[in-house]
Amino acid sequence: MEATRPHEQPRKERRRGGCASGLIPGILLGLALSLYLLAPFRTNVLLLGMDRAPAESAAARTDTMVLTTIIPARPNVGMLSIPRDLWVSIPGQGENRINSAHFFAEASQAGTGPQAAMEVVRTNFGVDVDYFVRLRFDGLERFVDVLGGVEIVLPEAMSGYEAGSQVLDGVRALAFVRDRAGSDDFARMARGQLFLKGVLVTMANPIKWPRLVVAVPVLLSSLDSDVPIWMWPRLGLAVLRAGPTGIDARVITREMAHGFTTAGGAQVLAPDWPAINPVLLEMFGQ
Repeated sequence: MEATRPHEQPRKERRRGGCASGLIPGILLGLALSLYLLAPFRTNVLLLGMDRAPAESAAARTDTMVLTTIIPARPNVGMLSIPRDLWVSIPGQGENRINSAHFFAEASQAGTGPQAAMEVVRTNFGVDVDYFVRLRFDGLERFVDVLGGVEIVLPEAMSGYEAGSQVLDGVRALAFVRDRAGSDDFARMARGQLFLKGVLVTMANPIKWPRLVVAVPVLLSSLDSDVPIWMWPRLGLAVLRAGPTGIDARVITREMAHGFTTAGGAQVLAPDWPAINPVLLEMFGQ
């Protein structure tokens, strides 16, 4: 008599690929986030600093114009300061100081100044300008104070400060940026670059991050911009990655512009494009 074999339960097949299928969405999300934050696309932003304007009006000349370029995939931020007295062609207005493009447009139609400033840079410099950020200097003091001061590093003595590291509060920061005593617009632009670099480095310092919760809203209340809200994290991370050594701050120097007097008696600067163009090509690829 044959022994009866015990009834064998059918083996369940193991599901394969469960872990892999769970990883795929995470991998895709990571790739999408990396592409967003580290996109290999250049973004050019025109920074506009406004001098005094009539109450409830933006009809003012741009006291500061800085053409900024950022490629998130590279740890580098480029900033080129443009002299406000540069004599250029302004679309629809003829030749005039470059800082008057914003004023003419705002005086004609409120809200059009930034676009006019962007267009005059595109027309004369041949550089694509994607967005603008317009800052009113009246909010700069409070921002610096809330941030706990801004540290700048001076290569030489200037504006009453010794060479080396200096921490400026709001009042002193604004005075430092605007100071033209015993100097010219080229020196003022150089000080503006030092201050901008100081702000970026200060904001990138982890010790200052708790203060940013209050400081950033203060800054935003003093500026307007057409940079899309979804792009701010991308540009912000690029600045953080650049750090102190990744900020390429330059100015259009005295050797790149020549002073002359217009028929109307205005003291202005004529751009020397053969000297300027190599800088534009190096910084902006155009």
